[in-house]
Amino acid sequence: MKDKLLEIIEYLKSKGVDYADIRLVRTETERLKVKDVTVDSIVHDVDQGIGIRVIADGAWGFAASSSVKSGSFRKTANRALQVAKASALTKKGNVILAETEVHQDHYETAFEIDPFKIRLNKKIDLLLKVNKLLKRKKLIHMAESQMDFFKIHQIFASTEGSLIEQDILQSGGGYCATAVDGSEVQRRSYPTSFGGDYACAGYEFIEGLQLLENAERVREEAIALLKAPPMPAGAADVILGGSQMALQVHESCGHPSELDRVLGTEISLAGGSFLSLDQVGKLKYGSDIVNIYADATVPGGLGSFGYDDEGVKAQRAPIVEKGLFVGYLTSRETAPVVDQKSNGTMRADGWNSLPLIRMTNHNLEPGDAKIDDLIADTEGGYMLETNKSWSIDDKRLNFQFGCEIAWKIENGKKGQIYKNPLYTGMTPKFWNSCDAICDKSHWHVWGIPNCGKGEPMQTAHVAHGAAPTRFRQIEMGVSK
Repeated sequence: MKDKLLEIIEYLKSKGVDYADIRLVRTETERLKVKDVTVDSIVHDVDQGIGIRVIADGAWGFAASSSVKSGSFRKTANRALQVAKASALTKKGNVILAETEVHQDHYETAFEIDPFKIRLNKKIDLLLKVNKLLKRKKLIHMAESQMDFFKIHQIFASTEGSLIEQDILQSGGGYCATAVDGSEVQRRSYPTSFGGDYACAGYEFIEGLQLLENAERVREEAIALLKAPPMPAGAADVILGGSQMALQVHESCGHPSELDRVLGTEISLAGGSFLSLDQVGKLKYGSDIVNIYADATVPGGLGSFGYDDEGVKAQRAPIVEKGLFVGYLTSRETAPVVDQKSNGTMRADGWNSLPLIRMTNHNLEPGDAKIDDLIADTEGGYMLETNKSWSIDDKRLNFQFGCEIAWKIENGKKGQIYKNPLYTGMTPKFWNSCDAICDKSHWHVWGIPNCGKGEPMQTAHVAHGAAPTRFRQIEMGVSK
């Protein structure tokens, strides 16, 4: 197959293109879902095709095909070339790509157990056992559990000489217990909400989640929330748990640092960004302890890979250093705007999609606090865990997040639980109120397999390293 790709690259060179690349992508997916004690769905899918990008007459063209027969490759290349020439008729300027190194390499995810070789009944049996534990109390109206696995094989070739093969394996899952008492409905999720936690790893990641060991605690917390008082409104100190911090980083740090949003070239789905070009190196994004890096090299991170979909090597790029905003997520096309090379964040969700600037592992670096010491050091406030809802404006500036559960912290101890906790803020003000981050022993890279962007929308697999973090005097609760 590599020879076929290289043949098309040579063909496009003979047509005098400015640049071209081709991606062959094969994705095998397995999704398992159990509701209560019944298997809800088993999906096994294999998807394969090619996507070709061309720059001709200074403009982009793109075409894709699900056929991997030799004849279809040239037809697809010709369509991409035709699109580029048509686009050139309305271009405002020539496409300029930042220089990048040429690579010939093979990258593979490190893993121990191939989940696709684990018997289906073993995986289903684990989900059924979890749900049976969750359903042991009558107030649990519904138990839902799931596992998802992805095996991605990709070959990339470009007219610059790169030839890169990648084999990426991803695994994850989790569960949710929904408790009902009359009109009151509450839920608790594990290890986090909206499908659970994910990583670039094998079935050993599922085994390490300790799904069975946490089921009873999750069940009892869901039931306890039914009788818990609502979160009081007002300003208070707050400690956000690691999984909630992952979403906080995602929405208020990750998306606004995407340079295509800043430039207005990708704006329709979720808006632009408040991080205008004049704020690089000037905006005090957060307090001095806030350090955020986009790092596609983190072992096991769901946003880890060897090379992005432009053939740029995975790297660690600074976004916020000691509270100062210092850089964007870039592509080869956008990087020259800020006088940089691409930091390798262009990815597509399949062979038939154009690569977009996407988060990799957008990580909040750990601090030096232990969680018990952090709680003890908080005289009054709340600890919130597990996202329930989110809302953020189209500039990623003003936000409101809801969580599944909160604990009152009083005199340095966790006590009363509250239901429906909610907090609001403005991004720079919020991050400047950060005064403590837990250390590496509490730090975890949370995988998020459902990040939407683009039109038509693409779904990316990204991740965020985070630990429990404290913020001072945050607006909490909902005024009635």
